Amino acid sequence: MHLVTDVGNTRIKVAVFESDIISEQKFFFKSGFLETIKYFFQKYPKIDHWTVVSVTDYPIVEINQIENLFDVRANIISKTSNFPFHNKYATPETVGLDRLVLAAGATILYPNQNRLVIDAGTCVTFDVIDDQNQYLGGAISLGLQMRYQSLHHYTAKLPLLEAKMPNHWIGNSTETSIHVGVVNGLIAEINAFTDQFIATNENFTIILTGGDTLFLAKRLKNTIFANSNFLLESLNAIFQYQNHND
Repeated sequence: MHLVTDVGNTRIKVAVFESDIISEQKFFFKSGFLETIKYFFQKYPKIDHWTVVSVTDYPIVEINQIENLFDVRANIISKTSNFPFHNKYATPETVGLDRLVLAAGATILYPNQNRLVIDAGTCVTFDVIDDQNQYLGGAISLGLQMRYQSLHHYTAKLPLLEAKMPNHWIGNSTETSIHVGVVNGLIAEINAFTDQFIATNENFTIILTGGDTLFLAKRLKNTIFANSNFLLESLNAIFQYQNHND
């Protein structure tokens, strides 16, 4: 069995894979790292591999404790890991590990295609991998919650709201106007990027993932495949790829 762990900006996501099937997964805040990882190793004693990726600093002390407790060595993903694509980014050392993992998952799981991966989380990232397995880059934008928070933080009177899908394209109050601007603005941005991708590519796959996947998916184009677990699945795919190619 294979345990995968994604240490994000806000939350940590963990899943146990048996082959390509998720047996169990949890989302939790960083303060619960050690106890949650111990829970998985205790519940699933057949776990013999552990893959970890982090967009922030790795919790090395806790990782070492788990390694010693359960006699397992963490496969820590880094920018020098063996990825199945050629990185064409002008500044490859600056690409976030989460973007590289998603690009690797798209390359492995959707071979011989042009791929666009959209990660709607704290930030919204767009990543393009062509059918020659070249990572071309993409875009980075504000995530849904960051847009709401920015309106509140940088103005004197606008309230901080929870995300809500507007039912009209015109807001008739300050609150509904914020929802229209934030949500419809992000949807328009995603649709514009995907339209450009579709116009310039054939034989393509578009994947939407991240924490706001379910919130956004119904309002986006039906050519987009929504999979909120794609990063976890990508970590599992990278582990299998590295086992066969290292």
